[in-house]
Amino acid sequence: MKLKFLIRILAGSLAVYSCCPGRSVSEDFTKYVDVKIGTGGHGHVFVGADVPFGMVQLGPTSIPQQWDWCSGYHDSDSTVIGFSHTHLSGTGIGDLFDVTVMPVNGAVKYARGTEEEPGSGLWSYADRSAEIARPGYYSVPLTRYGITAELTATDRVGIHRYTYSSSEDAAIVFDLENGGCWDKAVSTFIEKAGDSALRGYRYSKGWANDQKLYFYAELSVPFESFEVVNQTVSGGAELPLYARAGVNVPEDGKVLLKVALSPVSIEGAKANMEAELPGWDFDEVAEAARSAWNAELGKFNVETSDETAKKIFYTALYHTMIAPSTFCDVNGDYRGADGKTHPAPGYKTYTTFSLWDAYRAAMPLYSIFQNERYVDMINTMLAIYQEQGKLPVWHLHGCETNCMVGNPGIPPVADAIVKGIDGIDRRLAFKAMKESAMRPDRGQDFRMQYGYIPCDLFNESVAYDLEYALADAALANAAETLAKDASDEAEAAEYRDAAEYFKERSHSYRHLFDPDLQFIRGRDSKGEFRKEYSPFASSHRADDYCEGNGWQYTWLVPNDFKGLMECFGGRDNLLAKLDTLFLVSSVIEGEASPDISGLIGQYAHGNEPSHHILYFYTMAGQPWKTADKVRDVLSTMYRAEPDGLSGNEDVGQMSAWYIMSSLGFYEVEAGSGRYWFGVPAFDKVSLTVPGGKLEIEARGLNAGNKYVQRVLLNGNEVKSGWINHSDIVAGGSLVFEMGPEPVLWYDII
Repeated sequence: MKLKFLIRILAGSLAVYSCCPGRSVSEDFTKYVDVKIGTGGHGHVFVGADVPFGMVQLGPTSIPQQWDWCSGYHDSDSTVIGFSHTHLSGTGIGDLFDVTVMPVNGAVKYARGTEEEPGSGLWSYADRSAEIARPGYYSVPLTRYGITAELTATDRVGIHRYTYSSSEDAAIVFDLENGGCWDKAVSTFIEKAGDSALRGYRYSKGWANDQKLYFYAELSVPFESFEVVNQTVSGGAELPLYARAGVNVPEDGKVLLKVALSPVSIEGAKANMEAELPGWDFDEVAEAARSAWNAELGKFNVETSDETAKKIFYTALYHTMIAPSTFCDVNGDYRGADGKTHPAPGYKTYTTFSLWDAYRAAMPLYSIFQNERYVDMINTMLAIYQEQGKLPVWHLHGCETNCMVGNPGIPPVADAIVKGIDGIDRRLAFKAMKESAMRPDRGQDFRMQYGYIPCDLFNESVAYDLEYALADAALANAAETLAKDASDEAEAAEYRDAAEYFKERSHSYRHLFDPDLQFIRGRDSKGEFRKEYSPFASSHRADDYCEGNGWQYTWLVPNDFKGLMECFGGRDNLLAKLDTLFLVSSVIEGEASPDISGLIGQYAHGNEPSHHILYFYTMAGQPWKTADKVRDVLSTMYRAEPDGLSGNEDVGQMSAWYIMSSLGFYEVEAGSGRYWFGVPAFDKVSLTVPGGKLEIEARGLNAGNKYVQRVLLNGNEVKSGWINHSDIVAGGSLVFEMGPEPVLWYDII
């Protein structure tokens, strides 16, 4: 009864949290989600059971540790070494897979094993023909053992239901050895904690170089036997890497297992289980997980006759809510970036901040439909700044990976200030951005010395410089906003001075623009451009760019469109160059990163530096070209099939681009508070926002009427090419009147 009461309270609170007054979530939106989209190709998406933004991502982990198995799952492979409680989704680097559990029969070898050698490890083939995967629930038969595994989860607890076809020598094995491809266990502990419980921890070093995760587990039946298996790891240490719990299988063949996680302590993990999952009703937990997903997905109600597009939309929305993930116990305690345990700060803390990706569309999307969580995410980022001395770059389980270029933590924080998001210490936010921008590391020292980053002194110099420049512009915008709201003239002057400094510094890209070749490219410390150069060339390991080339990075100036236009010699020249981007050969020269994918000419939708480019046409006064190209990308780069993404999912960014663009607008300039118009993909979308509901209608939309003729906001004609954040979150009516003719319906900047 206690569990049923808890689940009813959880489902009810989620419905209230997710919906404005009068909004019903009676429709099952989870039925439109196809979790297999993005599991093929290079999508790298997670498959398994979780709840929105949950700490637990409980799903199968396969034998391969190659690039396309960063999530632990790939459509091409059906091996399973066990069911891990943490996974990444859509990343280009592998890690996590903590606390892997495998139900078995008989004697087994305690190892990952190889597919070429049956019996070489715990692994089994999964019967993918009988696999069931939907939001909050996963099930698959393990053919080697004749066991069907079912999984579901709460925020911090995973629950397994294993149905054994044979009870002979049945057991459940806990694997603390096998993590992501870079991840290695450095310290482990596991022991019995009663007749049917066990506890332990796993410390590991990988992409997250000091990860610590604690767990507490209970079985629905007493142990028949219990054995801990020690093995020697690299370096010579002997660690308890496996534990085998023998079980006496009931007559119905079903054995249940609950595993709670904590980033803080074993005691915290146990408390998490007691709070979130004290009982054993697997089906009710699965239904609560489905309800949690339904409440969040139901914030969007899409009306369209295109059922495939509807499936792609809701699957994309689902993908945006796998991470960032919870990183605190039920009492609020968390492990900080300083490695210390911190008491509850008054908000929920998160991890898995893929900010180089997410600042572009995912974080702006959260600011629209996940306002409360968005505030908690920003506050978490500010706490990380206080604990490590700078805003996060790519933060994973309490560890700064410093992965990717620039200062990607600044744009979301600046965005929150410019958008007037409540619940954030604005003074602390400014301090965090300013100090992060002034650190003499990661190429910023060279940039402050030379005015740009010289290519002979720093690898990926162009990419770093351009990302720093757009972060500077976002910081300048935030400072201007703060100056208007300052408590006194001295404070206002401080903000104005900062705005002026960072605005000027955001123009550093102009030093890298070659007026002769008309590309942004590497320039050395003597002021000379590289002598050997091709805008089609890219090298994954040593280059002036990061996962891109001159064609793609020349457009990474969303922060100063007018200035970029001047570099090209005017609007017409810029438009001619932009047209060429989509017409030139798609051949990438050199040893390029596989992330450069989804090519239309040299536009690469499979990687983030290109994501804003289509909207430059709207900014330049040719919105019909934005409409044509956005529609092309929506229909060809997102497909309802396993290989349905043009690149990595990138922890929600690839899907967030789809969501934002299909609504008809996109935030091009980080920290601007405005979204440039593209073209809506659906007849109607009702979106739950903090102010109520935003009803978006594409009036007259059909194959012939594919261009926007004018836009009405609450019945008033919009005269600009963008809409402000405040107008979106206030709710109301946004009408796109569609027609067959390309028209310029607004005043261009």
